[in-house]
Amino acid sequence: MTEFLKILSVFLTCTFFFVKLGVPAAVIFFKYNFLKVFIVSCAGGITGNIIFTYLSASILKWTHAYKLKRNKDHKKIIFSKSTRRIIRIKHRFGLAGLAFITPIISQPIGAFFAEKFFKDKKKVILYLSASVVLWSVMLYFILLLFHDHLEKWGVI
Repeated sequence: MTEFLKILSVFLTCTFFFVKLGVPAAVIFFKYNFLKVFIVSCAGGITGNIIFTYLSASILKWTHAYKLKRNKDHKKIIFSKSTRRIIRIKHRFGLAGLAFITPIISQPIGAFFAEKFFKDKKKVILYLSASVVLWSVMLYFILLLFHDHLEKWGVI
């Protein structure tokens, strides 16, 4: 039962915060078993990507309908400094760049911006999922590289 709770907790943390909490928790709880860390963290991250992409789409759809209902969507767009910055980031890095930094930021925030800027859900989920797999492998080997230092500090 305790093993199931460990797996569930790592799965849920990977769903929301992949790099910050998910993979490090998996490495500490599972004692560097690569297969278990990889499967649980990737499953949690990919599940989070799917859930938050569809949730973001419905939120964006609802806000658009609300704005149309209140006649707030027909105003002239004002390009402020922050609006220009967001558009510049979108054009410079694209979906691949956004997917690469999503596990670092947070799964819900990354999925929201990916859905807002790029409407193709299959492509968004594919890129975000590939990023989760890449980050899972990279973080595992980075944590494995620093295993001795973590052991000295009493983390493991």
